[in-house]
Amino acid sequence: METWCHIHDVDQVDSPALLVYPDRIVKNIDRALHIVHGRADRLRPHIKTNKCREVCQLMMDRGITKFKCATIAEAELLGIIGAKDVLLAYQPVGPKIDRFLNLVTAFPETHFACLVDHVDAAQEISKRSLSRGLRSAVYLDVNIGMGRTGVPLEGIERLVMDIHLLEGIQLVGVHGYDGHIHDKDYKLREKQSQHSYGILETAYLMAQVSTSKPLTKVIGGSPSFTFHAERSDVECSPGTFVFWDFGYAENFAEQDFMIAAVLLTRVVSIVDHKHLCLDLGYKSVACESPQPRVKFFDSRIGEIKMQSEEHLVVEVSNTAQFNIGDALYAVPRHICPTVACYGELQVVNERQADQIWTVYARNKKINY
Repeated sequence: METWCHIHDVDQVDSPALLVYPDRIVKNIDRALHIVHGRADRLRPHIKTNKCREVCQLMMDRGITKFKCATIAEAELLGIIGAKDVLLAYQPVGPKIDRFLNLVTAFPETHFACLVDHVDAAQEISKRSLSRGLRSAVYLDVNIGMGRTGVPLEGIERLVMDIHLLEGIQLVGVHGYDGHIHDKDYKLREKQSQHSYGILETAYLMAQVSTSKPLTKVIGGSPSFTFHAERSDVECSPGTFVFWDFGYAENFAEQDFMIAAVLLTRVVSIVDHKHLCLDLGYKSVACESPQPRVKFFDSRIGEIKMQSEEHLVVEVSNTAQFNIGDALYAVPRHICPTVACYGELQVVNERQADQIWTVYARNKKINY
């Protein structure tokens, strides 16, 4: 039974709770920097995992100045803490365009950019930017294999020409997300990452010939981080590394990050001699994955039998070994959406939960 995550004042912490360990977070940040050979300028971490100003500040304290995010609230959080360079890895449409432009105006010391993959979106962003006297920075979002967003290679030249004709936006780079790459096999992942990079490189060359200003290449997430980190011409965008989880730990062991976020749960009912009910329903842990969605540090906990909104039923060899109210610790399979289940993180220093970090960007809106 692993006990490093146990806290002395557990009776003072209500459950379910998400505990985070700053000493481990810092080690994970240093590990990410090591993977890119100490080049902080080659890291553009995605903050969708943590959504928290203190974690972002820890990265800034280690020399990281560029970030990626998925929501306006996450972008605003980065503006609030004074991040120098923020890429909204999303094509804003509807009210999001004005919200994005509000950030550009409200935080002039932060360089904001967003994605575009369609001329209609580019035209609308340009029009609204011009109405405010702005020229917005955009990255060309390229479909490098995931098939979710992004322009295909055959559409690159036309979209680049269209962008250059618009006075309210400026092309500053190309972006590709290869979230379809998540195979456990290292060699297969390496091959798939090389293929995705090849697509982005082709798109980059097609875009770069149209301008004298050097364009930036941003690629990848966590599963492909190992491979893109070896390419000196790209910025890498892992996000999960700050907290890590058991899904990535099992599949991408070569990255060697530490678990830095742990779920605290309690026994709320003894069902029978072999089953316990815990207060860890799917409102408290990411539920998009198949079971097991959590992995317990206590080896006495066996198979997960049922989960509902507020409850989790597990099998044990003998419930006589447990008492009502016993605290148990577990790691989620997928930490990113698990963080979004919590309004605050319980910060553990020297086995004491002595601080609270608010998950500000969990909300759709902070101010803008």
